[in-house]
Amino acid sequence: MFQHTFDHQAAREAASDIDDIAFLKALFDDIRPKVSTDIESASKALQALCFLLQQHPQYAASLRNSLFRLLDEKSIISLYSDHGIQSDLGFFTEIYRRLSHKLLPEVPDPKYLKDVFGQIFHDNGDTDWVCGMPETVWQDFMRTLAMEQGHPQQQQNCIQELKDALQVLSYRLSASGLDPELILQHEDLESNDSPFITQNIEIQKFLALSAVHAEDVQHLYAVLKRCEQLTHAIRKANAKTGTSISLTALMQRILQQIQRMQLLVDILHGLILKHDVSQAITRLLKQLVDAECKKNNLSDYWRQNTELLALRVTENASHTGEHYIAQHRGEYYKLMGSAMGAGMIIALMAMIKIIIAGYHLAPLTEAILFSLNYGIGFVIIHLLHFTVATKQPAMTAATIAASIDDHGHDRKNIHNLVNIVAQTTSSQTIAILGNVVVVIPVAILIDWLIMQMTGHHFIGADKAHFLLDNNNPLISLTVLYAAVAGVCLFLSGLIAGYHDNLAAYNRIPERLSHLRWLQTLFGKQRLWRITEYIRHNLGALAGNFYFGCLLGFASGLGVMLGMPLDIRHVTFVAAFSGYALPALDFQVSHYIIGTTILGIALVGTMNLVTSFGLAIYVAMKSRKVRYRHWKAFWLELFTALYRQPGRFLLPPSKTATNAAHSGTPHH
Repeated sequence: MFQHTFDHQAAREAASDIDDIAFLKALFDDIRPKVSTDIESASKALQALCFLLQQHPQYAASLRNSLFRLLDEKSIISLYSDHGIQSDLGFFTEIYRRLSHKLLPEVPDPKYLKDVFGQIFHDNGDTDWVCGMPETVWQDFMRTLAMEQGHPQQQQNCIQELKDALQVLSYRLSASGLDPELILQHEDLESNDSPFITQNIEIQKFLALSAVHAEDVQHLYAVLKRCEQLTHAIRKANAKTGTSISLTALMQRILQQIQRMQLLVDILHGLILKHDVSQAITRLLKQLVDAECKKNNLSDYWRQNTELLALRVTENASHTGEHYIAQHRGEYYKLMGSAMGAGMIIALMAMIKIIIAGYHLAPLTEAILFSLNYGIGFVIIHLLHFTVATKQPAMTAATIAASIDDHGHDRKNIHNLVNIVAQTTSSQTIAILGNVVVVIPVAILIDWLIMQMTGHHFIGADKAHFLLDNNNPLISLTVLYAAVAGVCLFLSGLIAGYHDNLAAYNRIPERLSHLRWLQTLFGKQRLWRITEYIRHNLGALAGNFYFGCLLGFASGLGVMLGMPLDIRHVTFVAAFSGYALPALDFQVSHYIIGTTILGIALVGTMNLVTSFGLAIYVAMKSRKVRYRHWKAFWLELFTALYRQPGRFLLPPSKTATNAAHSGTPHH
């Protein structure tokens, strides 16, 4: 197959009708496997090409000349300095660009090698086999090409193009390092000692050298390393002090520029000193092909730029989640009391919801009132330090992911992870029970009080049957609606983390404390206490309020869109059952009692499973956890369930917990 391609190129050369792009495209089409992940087939094809080039030196010369002609005729700087490096268009502008180019690809400009490169590696699956192929195979191909046998002027042109690209990257890195948003994170960046300014000075000196020595290159590496270390330090600090999408994108671009400069210095140094550069060129080729295949990839761009923000969001959730996990029985019973307190308020919220629904208002008005009822109610629950059961998973999942991350990515502390899962399960169980065992009696009590005052039940028999049928998992979509509520729970956890990140990054408490009219209104000491409360609780308040809004708008959105969309939350299902049963004078069949209990159990389970699953997935992704020990984890978990099932319902005593932490056996 390769021989035909080379013979066709030779015929075109003889006819002075050379098309190097078509030649290279045909050559790589021959190498490309039918399935992009078939690395073995691609490797064998490239090895076969190497063998052919070794057997026919004229073919190697033809391929080499074709490459040199492209390098001479096309503008190459943009390929080295732009490809694989994030643009500075802005997050949403870049999202729009990628989406529009995905739907309607841009017209290639034959003057630029980066566009020619896209014509050669035109399949999005090329990154799989090009990057997956062993480097040794690519290096053998580079050596077989013997580019050093090219004309000296051609080689000198390649070196000059590399120098120009390095200079462009150096100027861009200096500008990135002086970005106002980055300077706010590290004030020393404005000084002349800033590594971002220093690297540009050193690059200029390096490019002006007539003879390059090893120590010159090492010095350059050291300067670039300082830039890299400083960027990583700022990223690490931002994981705690807050970040923004624009700052995350900026630091991502800086790191990509540094890595590309290091690679170009490697190649440049090798070419000048006549060393083997096949390894560095292979790395560059893989980077460029990967960038070409992902240049319009939305998910990859989103993941790169939201990773640090997601880490900050879930990091906040993990700190909050620690308060939702009962590690011993004292905390367990305290959590139960907190959940019981919330049950009283939820019974009142359910009553208000039924009253609002009774007015049969316009869908939008009704949705707004439902949202305010839920949102204000959840905020009051938080202010009173009570606990809504299923608010836990979005918080505790991040704590579990953090426990994995704390022990490195290579060796996970599976035993510790199982302990946290057991603690979380027991905490969630008692919180649900705490909510349910109070919300039902309180709802019945409210109905009794209304009966005493008015002579009739809070709701009629028809409404009672409607509520019970709505929560019957055998004849309604209750379980599906419970999953929708689980998604809302998950989103509220992210919203809480986002607002805490917002408060930290934008320094909202500090800015509030400097408002003169607030100082006059509250006094400095009282204002300080308010701002400190906001510092630690803004996320929780926002998360609770928006959770209420999500629940309130779900059913209204379903009505407006004509879709069967609604929510079911375990505590409200229990509350509605509490209002329905006395309205029927408790004259209900065993079937209704059974389906009511089943509905509460299934809704609670689905709320927890959905929100917990989504939250732990995001928490692990944000920490780049690649967990390869699931088999060992499941084995440990099922062993613990078999040997000590009580751990998943009731935590150990405080004495046993302290003994476990100290490493001493507890008898």
